[in-house]
Amino acid sequence: MKTKSNLERVLNAGYFAVTAEVGPPQSADPEVIRKKAKLLSGYVDGFNVTDGQTAVVRMASWAACLIGKEFGLDPIVQMTCRDRNRIALQMDILGIAALGINNVLCLTGDHPKFGNHPHAKGVYDIDSVQLIKIVKDMRDEKKFQNGEPIPYEPRLFIGAAENPFADPFEFRVLRLKKKIEAGADFIQTQIIYNVPKFKEWMKRVCDLGLHEKVKIIAGVSPLKSVGAAKYMKTKIPGMDVPDEIITRLQGVPKDQVPKEGIRICVDIINELKEVKGVAGVHIMAIEWEETVPEIVEAANLYPRPKF
Repeated sequence: MKTKSNLERVLNAGYFAVTAEVGPPQSADPEVIRKKAKLLSGYVDGFNVTDGQTAVVRMASWAACLIGKEFGLDPIVQMTCRDRNRIALQMDILGIAALGINNVLCLTGDHPKFGNHPHAKGVYDIDSVQLIKIVKDMRDEKKFQNGEPIPYEPRLFIGAAENPFADPFEFRVLRLKKKIEAGADFIQTQIIYNVPKFKEWMKRVCDLGLHEKVKIIAGVSPLKSVGAAKYMKTKIPGMDVPDEIITRLQGVPKDQVPKEGIRICVDIINELKEVKGVAGVHIMAIEWEETVPEIVEAANLYPRPKF
């Protein structure tokens, strides 16, 4: 064990892991996070809090993680390179470890032009691959990025994100390899609706033996409406929503669409369980977190292992 992470214990013990994502509020109200954390308690092995997703100002990931920790959850701080240079990032890495957080997900971050402060200056001093390497060196080599020693190192389980569906497809496995070589311990993928294409990506991952070097947690998300499915298909870069998913949602009465979206999510999870190299699922039900327990139970992933 590299850390005290519950997620690391679950993965190393060979269980099919379950993580979930929480969106923090655009306010200082801690009750928003407490309400969501209560929903997830007992149903997940770790929970992410996004770091200003889509470049919109929200409660800081580390602060929301601390609130969720009150409910016995294992937090995964998301940390983007968009808003901080390497000095600030290393300061935050020391800080979250000192606060008892054991997981970090290293991201480059959405460009500010997509958010609610489009004229803000993006920092991008380093990218996600460089951040992964910095965290690994801080943990394993006990040194800062400039080579100076760290008297008390941050023991963090290091995560990264990967999108199997972005173009060019052939490049995606090589980018995953770079993140593993930089020091990633686990990977959380983009949301999967096109399972055949994901299986092809995983085959390439396994052909290179990468699944033996990192734990791959597949991203899933319930669809709430036909409109949401069409929006994700046409408006979000890197998303792959096959027509048959939309057709399936259109085939039920309007008031049954959310339930059908949950059933599709459960069906996808059950397929992913059988894919070689997949170590778990990451449920992204942002602002619909109340569906996570239902999905976990329906996919026969409840109860979760305890250590």
